[in-house]
Amino acid sequence: MSTTTGVHALVRRTHEERVLAALRAHGALSRGELAKRVGLSRTTLSEITANLLQRGAIIVADTDAATRAGSGRPAERLALDPDSGQFLGVDFGHRRVHVAVADASHEIIAQGVERYDDDPPWAERLEIAFDLIDRLSRDTGVHFGALQSIGIGVPGPYTGARAGTPAVSWKNQLAPDGVDRAFAERFGAPVVVDNNTRLAALAEAISRPDAVDNLIYLRLSDGVGGGLVVSGRLVTGSRGFAGELGHVTANPSGAACRCGKRGCLETIASVPAILRACSEAGADVENLADLAAAVAKGDPAVDAVLREVGSTVGRVLGAAAMTLNPREVVIGGEIVRIAPVLVEQAAATLRYELYSIPSDQPHIVRAAQLRDSDGALGAIAAIFHQSPLLAGYPDAGASAEPVQQQRSAR
Repeated sequence: MSTTTGVHALVRRTHEERVLAALRAHGALSRGELAKRVGLSRTTLSEITANLLQRGAIIVADTDAATRAGSGRPAERLALDPDSGQFLGVDFGHRRVHVAVADASHEIIAQGVERYDDDPPWAERLEIAFDLIDRLSRDTGVHFGALQSIGIGVPGPYTGARAGTPAVSWKNQLAPDGVDRAFAERFGAPVVVDNNTRLAALAEAISRPDAVDNLIYLRLSDGVGGGLVVSGRLVTGSRGFAGELGHVTANPSGAACRCGKRGCLETIASVPAILRACSEAGADVENLADLAAAVAKGDPAVDAVLREVGSTVGRVLGAAAMTLNPREVVIGGEIVRIAPVLVEQAAATLRYELYSIPSDQPHIVRAAQLRDSDGALGAIAAIFHQSPLLAGYPDAGASAEPVQQQRSAR
């Protein structure tokens, strides 16, 4: 993309955002009312609204005939199309896919989740994801004929195809090759793919009221992954492996990991590993609901398991924090809401690990607002491409290869 073209695209996008924000805040407005509120000339506004109408981001809601004073042709009033999905975020986990849909004003208008067996083939995951998207469309009325961009999170690590180098994952696992192409062909929109936990870290960082310049994010879910914000930038690393804390060795003689090693943090602190450890300790725990019940009644076996897991998490985070000196360490995932003692123990261990540092220690928090949808929301945030955390990050609109326009109105 040339510099001139890029500047023009940025200016156009800025104008569009101002128009969409005004419609979001004030409801249906005539073009004259819009021009006054956003400070654009009528000519520029006409071009912007024509493009938004053509894309399906806005609609002609009605006219001002009922309130218009005097004679003259009634003016059309424009409004956001409440059913137009403009941005699609997809988070493929090891055992589930989560989909979130945002409208032109970046509001989430639909989301859903579908579970599957552990690490099925990618063709099967894609079919499940497309079925989920179709079902969301049927159930909510959201349509995707005007979809602008798609962000996809996949279990890490995911390097992407960089400088002609094929995408890779772990040595004993195939990368999700073709995921971007499948979505692009189905929806006719540019696609960005990245590690889902890195995208979750982005969602957490930008959701906070104050800027977070240095942050370590760890998500405990069906797997364990991490994301790093260093000096105000979301870090990917030279090949996209930055932040893979789930595959730091925590117990060299521990259980075999999906990555091919033994004793990775994921074999201890992932949700399946925690549930298995609780069961082996004699607790009647098969799922997160059972775990929540056991925590609520103070089951001592479960409490011991969670504290041991928290200690292990704290030691791994301590090594990372000693290296990166973050301002905040965030532990996310649904399990931290169910078992806060895990976070408390991790925080206590981390304080010990960093005791020798003669400065303020990092704040230990959990994902305060975001739940298991954080990866899908982070995928949408990445394609908005508005946060300064994304400086140098791939831009879906700039980097995507041309795709045949096969927009699905489903």
